[in-house]
Amino acid sequence: MELVIDIVLLSFLVAIAVSACVTRNLFSAAMLFGIFSLLSASFFVVLDAADVAMTEAAVGAGVTTLLMLSTLAVTGHKVRARPKERQLLALGVTVVLGATLVYATVDMPRIGDPNAPVQTDGLALRYVDAYAETGIENMVTPLLASYRGYDTLGETLVVFTAGVGVLALIGRRRREDGTPIEAGEGPDAMADRHRVLRVVGKQLIPFILVYAVYVQAHGDYGPGGGFQAGVIFASGLMLYMLLVGIDEAEKVFKPAVLEKLFALGVLIYGATGIVNMVQGGNFLDYTTLAHDPKHGLHYGILAVELGVGLTVTAVITTILFTFAGHMRSHQRVPAVVAAAEEGPQG
Repeated sequence: MELVIDIVLLSFLVAIAVSACVTRNLFSAAMLFGIFSLLSASFFVVLDAADVAMTEAAVGAGVTTLLMLSTLAVTGHKVRARPKERQLLALGVTVVLGATLVYATVDMPRIGDPNAPVQTDGLALRYVDAYAETGIENMVTPLLASYRGYDTLGETLVVFTAGVGVLALIGRRRREDGTPIEAGEGPDAMADRHRVLRVVGKQLIPFILVYAVYVQAHGDYGPGGGFQAGVIFASGLMLYMLLVGIDEAEKVFKPAVLEKLFALGVLIYGATGIVNMVQGGNFLDYTTLAHDPKHGLHYGILAVELGVGLTVTAVITTILFTFAGHMRSHQRVPAVVAAAEEGPQG
């Protein structure tokens, strides 16, 4: 039965990928990419990679799709005609790259092969037996926050840098004299015709946010953690922004506060490691945070996961608010929801 599910999911993925490539309507392509991400998340669930599935569903099918729709609201849905020579060049590059990737898989070991290097070097067994060393049931959590703590800190800094980069390139909405536009000052394009959508959507937001808190706090025992909780929480805020408009959303989630939060998350992560060093341990070791090393490891992982969650939530929300506010301040387009309701054009 599992083989049948794999074949069906892979068939749908191939069909959607081909459809997204051949369609000449950018709105349709954006929605197809969102469906592709959602099916990819389902495929990850089949592979027992629930942590990755959560992130893919929230980021790929949610946040990324919204950013694509926001871009289309500014640029339009139609594809400009390209010279035939450029199309052939693009096709040739794609074929060569695809053939190279297929060739690279020839020497890869078969999935589940007990003689594969990852199965024989002893490292994988140590990760699988992480519970005996850490006392944490979900082996993904100590792997990311402890064994690969430096790597995860680097990933958090990358997310932080992305937020700073967007603010540096686009910035907050400003008046003609250069001063920032505060919440409630700009025009709000969300009309009463969306009343049913707003009422139903508002009932879902509390459940989304509570689930995000659960994923954040339950990462030690099941799928979840700071990255997953952050993108889920940001998705809930994104839905709120779509329902009430950017101006009303900024009254609840102040942009200036969000900008401080994604710096605070990195600070919490780094400070946790420094506290370990002050107490005589190694950076991001965590075992010195309590008399019992396992308890200290548990406390340290909770702290760094909180930092990751704050940074991811604040950065994604800031990017969404910045894009939406930039479009609204120039009064170039209506709300994203209204643009999406127009459907495919051309």
